[in-house]
Amino acid sequence: MLRLARISGPGLLVCDTLQTRMPSPGRSNGHARGLIIACSWLAVLFLCAPEFVVGAQAEVGQSAPPLELPRIGGKDSELVSLKSLEGKIVYLDFWASWCGPCLISFPVFDQLRQEFNPRGFEILAVNVDEYESDALLFLKDRSTKYPVVRDGAGDTPRLYGIRGMPTGFLLDRQGVIRYRHEGFRRADGDRLRERILQLLEEDNP
Repeated sequence: MLRLARISGPGLLVCDTLQTRMPSPGRSNGHARGLIIACSWLAVLFLCAPEFVVGAQAEVGQSAPPLELPRIGGKDSELVSLKSLEGKIVYLDFWASWCGPCLISFPVFDQLRQEFNPRGFEILAVNVDEYESDALLFLKDRSTKYPVVRDGAGDTPRLYGIRGMPTGFLLDRQGVIRYRHEGFRRADGDRLRERILQLLEEDNP
């Protein structure tokens, strides 16, 4: 039996227990056992793939798809759009409360915004939790200064071709995707900082 953790998230397939019957010791052989294990892990990969991955994903060099979503914790009529950030360098961050690496990325993003916001840099975070209360609980003890919006239906992640959390897109002042990043480790903050600086320097050749 291969047990998978149940993951609850918007637009994500729920990973549950996958049962595999192994041959009895008297009749098993190494080849059969290896084949069963390999097939089991293939099933895991398919079961845990994001459901909202359909169609083409947003690629580097393309204009970022339009986005307009309600600010988290606010009224549904309080919308934030990419268009409202036109003319700024924007890091678009897709995240979820159940995303482990997001615990690392949030303080790093706060530092980057504090450093570069006076020069025209902004972060727009898109939460994809099914329940807003989960996202609010995550944000409760974090002094996040940049705008955070929510898409519980998963339409925007589907539009951007998101494969996992977190996934980020660095947009130039014209709204063109210049960098796409999946996952997050501490060292990724330094790399992102370098890319932001490169875009800022393009304004002052």
